[in-house]
This record gives sequence, C-alpha cells and structure tokens, in this order.
Amino acid sequence: MGEPGSGPQRIPLRTVDVARASGYSVQQVRDLERLGVLPPAARSDNGYRSYTPLHVHALRAYRGLAGAVGPVVARQLLAQLRTGTTAEAASAVNAVHVRLAREREEALRAQRALRATRAEAHTTEFERESDAMTITELAGALGVRPSTLRFWEQEGLVMPERVTSLRARRYGLPAIGAARIVVALRGAGYGIPAVREILGSLHRLDGVGEAQRILRQRLEGIATRSVALLRAGADLAAVVESAPEPTAT
Repeated sequence: MGEPGSGPQRIPLRTVDVARASGYSVQQVRDLERLGVLPPAARSDNGYRSYTPLHVHALRAYRGLAGAVGPVVARQLLAQLRTGTTAEAASAVNAVHVRLAREREEALRAQRALRATRAEAHTTEFERESDAMTITELAGALGVRPSTLRFWEQEGLVMPERVTSLRARRYGLPAIGAARIVVALRGAGYGIPAVREILGSLHRLDGVGEAQRILRQRLEGIATRSVALLRAGADLAAVVESAPEPTAT
C-alpha cells in the first residue's frame, strides 16, 4: 500500500485522510497542528485544510517520540526538526538515543551498586579512600549538578564520607553506590520521601528486594521507550530530510 497522497498527481490530503493514516482522531490532528507538532496546513479558498504525506510522517514520528521522551519534549523536538537544518535535526534525534542509553546505563549501575551494598560493609578503609570522589567528580559521573548532590545531602539521601576543613566533600564507595541508586529512582519518578524510605530499608532483605524490583521496572520502561523510538525511525527520517539546508554565506 503506497503513501497517502503519493500518487502521480499527489492529491492533497484531507484532515480525515491524515487521521486514518496516522491513527489519530480528526480532532487530535487539529490539536497537534495547533500545538506546533505539524507544520501549518495549507488552506483552500473555502477554508478546508490541505495536508501532505509529510504531515502523516510528522504525526507518526510524534507518537514514537512521545512514547520515548514524553509529549512535551516530543512537541519541542518536532518543532526543532522542522526549523533546523538537516544536520541539526539529525543531531537532535541522535541526542534522544544517547539520552535513553545513558538512562539504561545508570539503571544498570544502580543495580550493581545495590548488589554491592552488603559487600561494602567489608571494604577496607584504604579501598574506600582510593575509590573516593569529589563532589565535582561524582556529579560529572552521574550527569547531575553539584547542587543536586548538596540537596540530596540536606535530604539525608547521599552523605559524603567526610568534609574537609575547606568544606570539600569526599564520597566513598557506599555514598557513590547510594547516589547511583538515587539517580535511577528519581529517573523512575520516585519523589524524595519515597527514595529516602527505599534507601533506609536496604539493610533489610525485603528492602533490597523492593529496590531490585523498582530497578527492573525502570529498565523495562527504558526498553519500551527505546522500541517506541525505533518504530518512529522511518518517519523521523522523513521529517529530518525535510529540514532546510543551510544557506551559503
């Protein structure tokens, strides 16, 4: 079956045609156009909207992007893909893949930190000191700001192993592991009180089991979002290829 409106005469698509081809309702098509997901449709003399196959691609791409990064970010990204150059649009899509890959890696690191929770009790002082991180190093490794780590410290989530006379923080292995777990839990949507409760229960077997369950769900969710992004691949490519080329200077 060919693309809607891709025949020899490239007949303009009606709103109902776009809705059928994209899986959205007629009202949703109009709403998404109003929100900037779609480029404005051409209007005939009698006021009817006239769409093209690119509008269908944009809607399908939006569905995948919304499943991968949420509707708000998806709307912003679609607008960026339409107005940026091809190179800029391709880079923006690649950034979504990188974001998901990083989230997955952080969840896996949190799992490893969770498994090491009990073993860390037997870690020697020398090993803890040699593997310690400054606040800047830990923030960079986690992809958060140092101010975020200071906030977590205030909330009793991640405590530095020691603070020097110059107020420089040093994070040992237990704190680094806790920080990775906090990043994964916060990424999964857990609020500060829930994260604090989960961290406080890790010394209990049932607490470890609950944290493991949450992290497994986190990884499954990231996998689902990654598949949604892959399904949108061809439609995203069509939108990217429609981006304007840079003008010669």
